[in-house]
Amino acid sequence: MLTAFDYANAWLQARCSTDRGASLVEYALLVALIAVVCILAITFLGSAASSKFSSVGNAINNA
Repeated sequence: MLTAFDYANAWLQARCSTDRGASLVEYALLVALIAVVCILAITFLGSAASSKFSSVGNAINNA
């Protein structure tokens, strides 16, 4: 009876121990990190890009 229990235990552990949850968490962390980097880049570069677009727009209107 003990060998049947060991067999069932090994079979269940082989079927239930997957890395799907861990890889899902890793992908979620990567997406969150990319989003933070994009938000920071837009925050810091947004004003410089806005002023550059405004100067280009004014140059086009004055030409």
